[in-house]
Amino acid sequence: MAGGVCFQTNVHTVSQTSPSSGISLIHNFPHEAEISSVSNTDSSSGPSNYSLNVQVAFGPLNDVHIPTRLMENFLEIASDNTKKDIETCGVLGAIIKDDTFYTTSLIIPKQESTSNSCQALQEEKMFAILHGQSLFPIGWIHTHPSQTCFMSSIDLHTQYSYQVMVPEAIAIVMAPTDTSRAYGIFRLSDGGKKILKDCPEKGFHLHKEPVDGSPLYGDCSNVYINSCLRLEIFDLR
Repeated sequence: MAGGVCFQTNVHTVSQTSPSSGISLIHNFPHEAEISSVSNTDSSSGPSNYSLNVQVAFGPLNDVHIPTRLMENFLEIASDNTKKDIETCGVLGAIIKDDTFYTTSLIIPKQESTSNSCQALQEEKMFAILHGQSLFPIGWIHTHPSQTCFMSSIDLHTQYSYQVMVPEAIAIVMAPTDTSRAYGIFRLSDGGKKILKDCPEKGFHLHKEPVDGSPLYGDCSNVYINSCLRLEIFDLR
């Protein structure tokens, strides 16, 4: 764990005419931040095309910091859907300072969800917030209400769309019923990106292995939990 200097960021709320207004959750800023790397929970098994706690080829990337309560806040927002075995998804917005991405916003878009899928709707409203606050789409977060912690084929295609925009983009999977691993912070490998780029399939399907023998995706090694960051949440549902 290391200390770091806190900095202020401008936070703006947005008003939605329907059905809800932006919800702002702002953490108090201490004089120094506590910064710790994300610990990947051990698991005895995982799906194919996946590397658990194994370094995979991501290329040179900037570090990503996330607020301490990001995952906890998101689970609270998703709790009603989780009880109904319905997925919930959100988008992460970040500023960049000194070659480091600092996640400051969580946007919950209007969405259509099932027990194993979640599709964002009216994405133009989501990107309007990102653009209006000069934020980078640093990734997304979603629940697996009754599944284990992994990335499905649909999740991989969604993640590819984010990594095309921002190579550092992350995918956070929250699996509250998985007794071996409650969450994962993932990213496509370089080989995985090539497979997804050339894949025309939709829905649930299998992907072939990258030609270099690497897994399609793996755990992120450059994501840090930062107690200094404040989080603003926009619920557009």
